[in-house]
Amino acid sequence: QVQLVESGGGSVQAGGSLRLSCGASGYTRCRINMSWYRQAPGKEREFVSTIDSDGSTQYADSVEGRFTISQDNGKNTMYLQMNSLKPEDTAMYYCKTFLARWVGCPGGDYWGQGTQVTVSS
Repeated sequence: QVQLVESGGGSVQAGGSLRLSCGASGYTRCRINMSWYRQAPGKEREFVSTIDSDGSTQYADSVEGRFTISQDNGKNTMYLQMNSLKPEDTAMYYCKTFLARWVGCPGGDYWGQGTQVTVSS
Protein backbone atom coordinates (compact mmCIF):
# COMPACT_ATOMS: atom_id res chain seq x y z
CA GLN A 1 0.00 0.00 0.00
CA VAL A 2 1.32 3.44 -0.96
CA GLN A 3 1.22 6.17 1.66
CA LEU A 4 2.34 9.78 1.31
CA VAL A 5 2.41 12.13 4.28
CA GLU A 6 3.08 15.85 3.85
CA SER A 7 4.29 18.19 6.57
CA GLY A 8 5.86 21.60 7.00
CA GLY A 9 3.05 23.86 5.95
CA GLY A 10 2.11 26.93 7.91
CA SER A 11 1.58 30.66 7.83
CA VAL A 12 4.32 33.07 6.82
CA GLN A 13 4.64 36.66 5.70
CA ALA A 14 5.49 37.57 2.13
CA GLY A 15 9.19 37.17 1.47
CA GLY A 16 9.49 34.38 4.01
CA SER A 17 10.42 30.72 3.59
CA LEU A 18 8.98 27.32 4.33
CA ARG A 19 10.19 23.78 3.71
CA LEU A 20 7.65 21.10 2.93
CA SER A 21 8.35 17.41 3.38
CA CYS A 22 6.68 14.34 1.92
CA GLY A 23 7.38 10.96 3.44
CA ALA A 24 6.67 7.98 1.19
CA SER A 25 6.12 4.34 2.04
CA GLY A 26 5.08 1.32 0.02
CA TYR A 27 6.35 0.23 -3.42
CA THR A 28 9.22 2.72 -3.18
CA ARG A 29 11.31 0.69 -5.66
CA CYS A 30 8.56 1.24 -8.23
CA ARG A 31 8.72 5.01 -8.04
CA ILE A 32 9.38 6.87 -11.28
CA ASN A 33 9.01 10.38 -9.94
CA MET A 34 7.58 12.46 -7.13
CA SER A 35 5.88 15.81 -7.53
CA TRP A 36 4.33 18.74 -5.73
CA TYR A 37 1.01 20.20 -6.79
CA ARG A 38 -1.04 22.97 -5.20
CA GLN A 39 -4.64 24.05 -5.16
CA ALA A 40 -5.86 27.47 -4.12
CA PRO A 41 -9.50 28.05 -3.12
CA GLY A 42 -11.73 28.20 -6.17
CA LYS A 43 -8.94 27.16 -8.52
CA GLU A 44 -7.87 23.94 -10.18
CA ARG A 45 -4.97 21.92 -8.85
CA GLU A 46 -1.76 22.97 -10.59
CA PHE A 47 1.69 21.51 -11.08
CA VAL A 48 4.50 23.01 -8.99
CA SER A 49 7.56 20.80 -9.38
CA THR A 50 8.70 17.24 -10.04
CA ILE A 51 11.83 15.20 -9.40
CA ASP A 52 12.62 11.97 -11.21
CA SER A 53 14.29 8.95 -9.68
CA ASP A 54 17.53 10.05 -11.40
CA GLY A 55 17.33 13.46 -9.72
CA SER A 56 16.30 15.53 -12.73
CA THR A 57 13.85 18.31 -11.86
CA GLN A 58 11.21 20.52 -13.44
CA TYR A 59 9.42 23.59 -12.14
CA ALA A 60 6.38 25.63 -13.00
CA ASP A 61 7.31 29.05 -14.36
CA SER A 62 5.59 30.70 -11.39
CA VAL A 63 8.01 29.14 -8.87
CA GLU A 64 11.21 28.79 -10.95
CA GLY A 65 14.12 30.36 -9.08
CA ARG A 66 12.23 30.55 -5.77
CA PHE A 67 11.41 26.91 -5.02
CA THR A 68 13.80 23.98 -4.89
CA ILE A 69 12.74 20.35 -4.96
CA SER A 70 14.96 17.62 -3.58
CA GLN A 71 14.79 14.06 -2.32
CA ASP A 72 16.52 11.83 0.18
CA ASN A 73 16.17 8.34 -1.22
CA GLY A 74 17.56 6.77 1.91
CA LYS A 75 14.72 8.32 3.90
CA ASN A 76 12.13 8.03 1.11
CA THR A 77 11.41 11.70 1.62
CA MET A 78 10.91 14.54 -0.82
CA TYR A 79 11.30 18.20 0.07
CA LEU A 80 10.20 21.53 -1.34
CA GLN A 81 12.20 24.52 -0.15
CA MET A 82 10.09 27.59 -0.78
CA ASN A 83 11.79 30.99 -0.60
CA SER A 84 10.61 34.51 -1.39
CA LEU A 85 7.04 33.43 -0.82
CA LYS A 86 4.24 35.52 -2.26
CA PRO A 87 0.56 35.76 -1.28
CA GLU A 88 -0.30 34.03 -4.56
CA ASP A 89 1.59 30.95 -3.31
CA THR A 90 -1.18 30.45 -0.76
CA ALA A 91 -2.69 27.01 -1.39
CA MET A 92 -3.00 23.46 -0.20
CA TYR A 93 0.16 21.68 -1.31
CA TYR A 94 -0.08 18.03 -2.30
CA CYS A 95 2.58 15.38 -2.77
CA LYS A 96 2.17 12.88 -5.61
CA THR A 97 4.13 9.85 -6.67
CA PHE A 98 3.97 8.06 -10.02
CA LEU A 99 4.68 4.36 -9.94
CA ALA A 100 5.76 2.10 -12.77
CA ARG A 101 3.43 -0.65 -13.95
CA TRP A 102 5.43 -3.87 -14.28
CA VAL A 103 5.96 -7.09 -12.38
CA GLY A 104 5.44 -6.35 -8.71
CA CYS A 105 4.60 -2.70 -9.32
CA PRO A 106 0.99 -1.50 -9.38
CA GLY A 107 1.42 1.60 -11.53
CA GLY A 108 -0.46 4.89 -11.33
CA ASP A 109 -0.57 8.14 -9.39
CA TYR A 110 -0.88 8.31 -5.61
CA TRP A 111 -1.61 11.45 -3.62
CA GLY A 112 -1.07 12.66 -0.09
CA GLN A 113 -3.64 14.51 1.99
CA GLY A 114 -2.01 17.92 1.61
CA THR A 115 -0.49 20.58 3.81
CA GLN A 116 -1.71 24.18 3.93
CA VAL A 117 0.56 27.09 3.07
CA THR A 118 -0.69 30.60 3.78
CA VAL A 119 1.33 33.68 2.80
CA SER A 120 0.17 37.03 4.08
CA SER A 121 1.09 40.39 2.55
